[in-house]
Amino acid sequence: MDMSEFWPEFGRVAAAALLCALIGLERQFRQKNAGVHTHALVGMGACLFTIIGMHPWVGAASPTGEEFRVAAQVVSGIGFLGAGVIFVNRDFVHGLTTAAGIWLSAAVGMACGARMIPLAAGATLLYLFFILALNPLVTRIPTRDRHMVVRLVYVEGEGTLRRIITTASQMQFEASVVSTHQVRTSTPSTVSAVIRFQGGVPLQDLVAEISEIPGVESADVVGDSRSPED
Repeated sequence: MDMSEFWPEFGRVAAAALLCALIGLERQFRQKNAGVHTHALVGMGACLFTIIGMHPWVGAASPTGEEFRVAAQVVSGIGFLGAGVIFVNRDFVHGLTTAAGIWLSAAVGMACGARMIPLAAGATLLYLFFILALNPLVTRIPTRDRHMVVRLVYVEGEGTLRRIITTASQMQFEASVVSTHQVRTSTPSTVSAVIRFQGGVPLQDLVAEISEIPGVESADVVGDSRSPED
């Protein structure tokens, strides 16, 4: 490869890294498992694989179909990375959006490798639009779990309840404590609290996040707190 070939192809790799880093920046801002570095590396890798797969056939008189073999393996292989950021906690699954973002980053990188940088940029803008612009509207859509009651068991005296309320607020939920009672008096003592949450959807995302808070022993949805008039 001479320098006349290097710079255009390096530009495609750089474009893939930049666009995928924008996707990862949104995930990192929300403190998700895969951030800027992961998405940028996925995009660069997918772009490089696409360029490598196409390179021997760039000068061919007509497409043979062989140039897409490596790219097809990227589509298959990216599933392993996506599966690594999906977690199941009891009956709740979280990490799906991050996994979808990694999948999209691979597609953006492949598009850059195939000299479709404007299309890759458009896909990145659409991602940011759906995640950042539409998400506040989605949280206003009425659903059956907008007003739900959750029973929590947590360690007393470690600020756990405060962290639970803070997490709910960050996810655009309003929380009100319905009742509390002590479950275990021995050290460390634990408290069972029934809390009504109202706001963003879906509720299972909030419960999954709360379950990861240090000091929380269990978090279970116990019912709908709406009155019949609702």
